Amino acid sequence: MRHLIAAASVLALAACGMNGTDDTDEKEQSAVADHMSVEENGADAMHSNDPAPGEQASVDIPDPEDRPIMQAQVVLDRHGFGPGVIDGKMGMSTKNAIEGFQEANDLEVTGKLDEATKTALAQWNNIPATRVVTIPSDWGDRQYRDVPDSPAEQAKLQRLGYENLDERIAERFHTTIDTLKMLNPDGRPAGAKAAPASPSAASPTPTPTSTSSAGEDVGTQEQASYFTAGQQIRVPNIGADRIDGSSIRDKGWQATLQSLGVGTQQPHLAKIVVDKSGDWLKGYDKDGKLVVEFTVTSGSSHDPLPIGTWGITGISHNPSFSYDPDLFWDVPDSDAKQKLPPGPNGPVGVVWIDLTKEHYGIHGTSAPETIGRAQSHGCVRLTNWDAARLAQMVDTQTKVIFQA
Repeated sequence: MRHLIAAASVLALAACGMNGTDDTDEKEQSAVADHMSVEENGADAMHSNDPAPGEQASVDIPDPEDRPIMQAQVVLDRHGFGPGVIDGKMGMSTKNAIEGFQEANDLEVTGKLDEATKTALAQWNNIPATRVVTIPSDWGDRQYRDVPDSPAEQAKLQRLGYENLDERIAERFHTTIDTLKMLNPDGRPAGAKAAPASPSAASPTPTPTSTSSAGEDVGTQEQASYFTAGQQIRVPNIGADRIDGSSIRDKGWQATLQSLGVGTQQPHLAKIVVDKSGDWLKGYDKDGKLVVEFTVTSGSSHDPLPIGTWGITGISHNPSFSYDPDLFWDVPDSDAKQKLPPGPNGPVGVVWIDLTKEHYGIHGTSAPETIGRAQSHGCVRLTNWDAARLAQMVDTQTKVIFQA
């Protein structure tokens, strides 16, 4: 679990009441972005490779389990109905995703994988629930380190990046570290007969960090990881990850999309609606058709969601965060203001969508497994991968409605 959600501070709940976020410039983003092995389509080497319609996937290491819920989660995630973390379990986020798919396809909205929904999803039965990938060798070169709880200590860093390799892989495949371990018993892909390619969980390999040429993090701090660079592992078979690099001027943002397994082909939304009681965000096209739905965390008893109709003033990719204790009820006013660096483990994750309601926005999170569970400071919080998708779907013409 990331340190940001363990702290009894504003950062524990991915703070809102923003005093402002700032985009790092293109040169800085490129310097601090995760290094990826990029293929022609702009995605990383672990991108999905789907069979043609009606054909079966070519699988080198068959999965010994069917995993029907995970397969449904994978398909829903690919089509914009985000089930939150993909873990093969029927939780609230998966129920919301199913309801969104049912509504969009004129099915009875039950939130269950009933027969009508299974029939509608059956056209994608050739998409396996999981696939086996090789972790890029250069992922072992990345610098991982603990994110300190104190904003003052966070402010000393150049980037609030991933704490270890496992966390990075989990975010890349929209899942959790525990799910990855379940899919890779004894450190090898489920169904594999070869000897483990990495140490077991009982004897993790520390991945040291050191000073980078960009001055990223000074000093050495060891982080234990279950997985290792160059290792074959089984992961949820997320897709829709094709990236058109020619459409992205900011290469730092392209690296972020790569690290999240998020593609650039996204629908445009004319309106989004956030429902406080249902913990969901729905997106509609210009014809009023529902095209996406994500589970969100929105507001709390101390900082309720600002009900009403709002607009979007701008979108910040990989934003830094202006931390102002005066704006938060649960932070001592004696704390000093801080300028926190960008990164996936920052208080607003990889994206800030700024609203016409001052100090409020829609953003990512450092703790995807808490979406729909923990409270926020009034803003709307999504997983980093869903926030990155949403940021490509909206613009300053998109209407934003918050309802109870």
